[in-house]
Amino acid sequence: MEEEIMETVVDVTHDDASSEEGEVTADSVMPSRSRLGFSFSAYKMPQRNPKAFTTWETLLLGYQSLGVVYGDLGTSPLYVFSSIKLEEPTERDLLGILSIIFWTLTLMGLLKYVLIVLQADDHGEGGTFALYTLLRQHLNFKSEMVMSLKSLDSDSNLEFHSRRSSITSKAQKFLEESTIAQKFITYIVLLGTCMVIGDGALTPAISVLSAVQGIQSRSPTITQTHVVWMSVAILLVLFLFQRFGTNKVSFLFSPIMILWFGFTAIIGVYNIVRYYPPVLKAISPHYMFYFFADQKSYGWSLLGAIALCITGAEAMFADLGHFSKGAIQLAFCTTVYPSLILSYAGEASYLIKNPGQLSTTFYSSVPEPLFWPMFVISTLAAVVASQALISASFSIIRQSTALGCFPRVTMIHTSKNHEGQVYSPEVNYFLMIACILITVGFKGGAEIGNAFGVAVIWVMLITTFLITVVMIVVWQANIALALLFFSVFTIIEGVYMTSLLNKLLQGGWVPFAISAIFIVITLTWTYGRSKKAQYEAKNMIDRKNFEELMTSTRRVPGVCFFCTDLMNGIPPIVRHYTELIGSVRNVTVFVTVRTLPVRSVLPDERFNIGKLGQSGVYRCLVQFGYMDVHSMEGNEFAESVIAAFREAAEDEEEKKMLDAALQDGIVFVLGRVILRMTDKQGRFRQLVINNFYRFLQKNFRSNVATLKIPPGKHLQVGMLYEI
Repeated sequence: MEEEIMETVVDVTHDDASSEEGEVTADSVMPSRSRLGFSFSAYKMPQRNPKAFTTWETLLLGYQSLGVVYGDLGTSPLYVFSSIKLEEPTERDLLGILSIIFWTLTLMGLLKYVLIVLQADDHGEGGTFALYTLLRQHLNFKSEMVMSLKSLDSDSNLEFHSRRSSITSKAQKFLEESTIAQKFITYIVLLGTCMVIGDGALTPAISVLSAVQGIQSRSPTITQTHVVWMSVAILLVLFLFQRFGTNKVSFLFSPIMILWFGFTAIIGVYNIVRYYPPVLKAISPHYMFYFFADQKSYGWSLLGAIALCITGAEAMFADLGHFSKGAIQLAFCTTVYPSLILSYAGEASYLIKNPGQLSTTFYSSVPEPLFWPMFVISTLAAVVASQALISASFSIIRQSTALGCFPRVTMIHTSKNHEGQVYSPEVNYFLMIACILITVGFKGGAEIGNAFGVAVIWVMLITTFLITVVMIVVWQANIALALLFFSVFTIIEGVYMTSLLNKLLQGGWVPFAISAIFIVITLTWTYGRSKKAQYEAKNMIDRKNFEELMTSTRRVPGVCFFCTDLMNGIPPIVRHYTELIGSVRNVTVFVTVRTLPVRSVLPDERFNIGKLGQSGVYRCLVQFGYMDVHSMEGNEFAESVIAAFREAAEDEEEKKMLDAALQDGIVFVLGRVILRMTDKQGRFRQLVINNFYRFLQKNFRSNVATLKIPPGKHLQVGMLYEI
């Protein structure tokens, strides 16, 4: 619910001399660090200190990770061989394909992700954003365009802020001084996260379709059209169920995946023994060379389909925050990896004797008595795989919003015990529509596999680049080792990518189209926010004028929390507010909600407070991590802030004033800024700000809803900034 906005036009052709001596800044009014000795339930986040897990706890977490982390990767045998278009494959061809699959899983899954990437966590949090925030903790970014997070010296004292080395390398100096490099890293991160969101639409489509298609091998009367519409029905149920939260059925995920991995491994062993026992000789890499020697350039074009065997490996890192590294590593090494190898080896053994059934490999290789049980298990496993990517999309949008690079959307917490389990209706329905359009539009054809492969490999390439930067900047590893890692995996993933680029017109454009939508939204939003911040920094009220304003304005009983994004100073909208209202409360607190590039801020680190010179005028900096829940609901927030000021009060008179003001009532004032580009700025910038950015402001959630301010206690004051 939004209050009526009062507007005025402000011309910025003048210079308000924001750099004047005596300027009111955050550093001048707040201590560098205020660890307050109180806590309150609204902000009691779980203590995320590193924990040494027992063997039993690691085993339990490893079991649970099978249902959350490995659904996508685990179900890949459903569609890899059937996505390969090869007429009359020979024994040597099939052994070569199996060899490529084995070494892809070993090098990229086991070596890259399990042994290296999992070590680059942000205090237990994983994913592309975690790598970015880890770099932000070690580098001072100067770029004002994207995710401009103002840092304070006190940030390094936070519990979950990584400690910087006292030794500054040449690479660090270069990255801190080069705004171009900083923008490049940021854009790479945004592209990677948008590609993962694209996965959220593609994974359900290919997983469910591949599971349902098996029914055609037993029922010739069922056509591909029937399969498509059956898949759409399952997808509709899947997406519509999201609003209830995964916690209600998540206890079923791990048993389903245990059944899946167990049955596929057993069937794989059965097929190996029955059809071609020496199939594991494909471990020798020379079979890869035979394959390319026989197939030549066509073999290279088939790599795009073979790349699907590694889909979902990114989830090992992205879902790290829900588990421990040891649990994810244990689950992969003891269950996922051997099951996948046996499953693919079994499929290859079956195809060596039945090469004509390549297009229906998985279900054709299932023994007749196990077909219907496997059909049910594979469909359920496909739903689990889809659920993981949909949930990951919600989390990514939540982190993007918290870091200020995406408009505010509805975020509903579906679990009281796990703050990471969220649901966004807007994102959910976008993914649902995109997924159904992809499924129906491509009619369940190979184009979906091409699109899926492009998204997966791009995310992996981006992770390789970011991990290399982490190695150099954070780990301070030997530059030669970092470059070796970068070279090896860029070559492997680059070869796959060159094959997939050939499929851009056959579905490979889909993840880029989805990413383009989100990138346009992201860049428009961040550009608008950066122009707003630049305007306020240029036109902030200096100390002398601020003191005159407070002295000349009538005081009325109560407490006013004036929310502002400006951390270093008083924004021009304050003068606008006092002129319109004609009074200020006896206690006026300028509140800035600040999201730091750390996973969490502990309760006793939540506030930085200070006086602004005038009696009854204060500054409060409220700090959150990107995984924390923002809330100002109830009276706890106001009471806790006033309690903090009482603790720092200079005398009894000030304490009495604070107590009296709290009893007289509180109000939250929020500035609603509208930007307008003038004709001097050019037509493109006018289009971005006056149309795109304004559209996002009007159609996405306001900061009132995001901050969860008590209803009936807030007032919005609008101001038009002409830039």
